[in-house]
Amino acid sequence: MNQCTAVALLPPPEFLIRFAAPGGSRPEADHLLCELAADHEGDDHAMALWDDDANRTAVWARWSGERAALSELAWCGAIDPRDEDACGLFADHPAAHDWDIVDPTLAAVDAVLAQEFPHLARWRGGA
Repeated sequence: MNQCTAVALLPPPEFLIRFAAPGGSRPEADHLLCELAADHEGDDHAMALWDDDANRTAVWARWSGERAALSELAWCGAIDPRDEDACGLFADHPAAHDWDIVDPTLAAVDAVLAQEFPHLARWRGGA
């Protein structure tokens, strides 16, 4: 299943801009890339910004259209039965777990690299 291709621009908060030194560099906007599956339910997209290992949570940017909000969400508790990796999405996320989501851009890059460097593809478990 492919990854959602939604992208949003997250401007820095106004209070952060006010703290910037006059004449110095200002905080810049950053891009958000949805980490959910392409066919996820609802209009909300989501991207993890940073994690808090001590509390087993992460701060997620959630957005729909032009509006974004930051939320601290617990990690999904699902474990991939193939290799015991934990799902890297938030609890109660829509659609598939992250091990079933493929970033089509990274898959295309992997395919090119596997052709150019087949010895590395075999080492990584590729064809």
